[in-house]
Amino acid sequence: MFIQTEATDNANVMKFLPGQEVFAGGPITYESLDAAAQSPLARRLFGVADVQKVEIGTDSVAITKSDNADWLHLKPAVLGAIMDHFVTGDAAVTESADLSADEVDIKGLELDESDPIVAEIKELIETRIRPAATQGGGDIKLRGYKEGVVYIEFVGGAAQMQSGVENMLRHYIPEVERVADWRDAIPKPGLDTDEGRAIQEVLETRINPSVAGHGGHISLIDVDGARAYIRMEGGCQGCGMANVTLKEGVAVEIQKVVPTIREVLDVTDHAGGSNPYYQA
Repeated sequence: MFIQTEATDNANVMKFLPGQEVFAGGPITYESLDAAAQSPLARRLFGVADVQKVEIGTDSVAITKSDNADWLHLKPAVLGAIMDHFVTGDAAVTESADLSADEVDIKGLELDESDPIVAEIKELIETRIRPAATQGGGDIKLRGYKEGVVYIEFVGGAAQMQSGVENMLRHYIPEVERVADWRDAIPKPGLDTDEGRAIQEVLETRINPSVAGHGGHISLIDVDGARAYIRMEGGCQGCGMANVTLKEGVAVEIQKVVPTIREVLDVTDHAGGSNPYYQA
């Protein structure tokens, strides 16, 4: 299989043309692994470090990389991922996946506009919390509220504000029990498997007690075949030792217990952390 590449006006975006149809219903864009639950191709591509966005077209795949990544090193990995996908014979996007990111969010979360608690949360976010997030170059969006849990989308550097947002909301709205990342509310079938449950136990009993010493936490995002996807949070996000922690700690411990897992992939936005390891 010969895949051609095509540069674009944006230095961070490159098109990959496999010479055959990719997705007849394209284009469809995915901005994160969690949003790509119904696209085997996009999920595979998000497993490549520094891939920030995937657009699947009728006959092409456009990849947006992080600012500090070099196409010289990234392009071979992307080419390999695309070739591996076509070898499997899987569809690039499943039939029910041609939804916008906002439509997927709405289906996965609840936001009752008539609820007075939701109105209070929205007002606090818009008047006090969001202005602080945008000043720092990030953003915060309310995605849902259910049974005391506020689900928020943290954009860019706003991710480090999660504990502060939770403290403020709990202070002014007694009904709020905690704040969660909206991605954690999206159904992930891989977590409800023997492998997923075993990995979660490893994280909670062996790994998280160790990283908690420097304010870190590691969450299992999903399990897809022989791949496990994790996210580093708190002190682990943006840490200069993140790659070592992943390869020599997390991956080793997971593979000891679940030998069928061949790859452990980090989907963390490290550039958004308080100590952005990957930021240029």
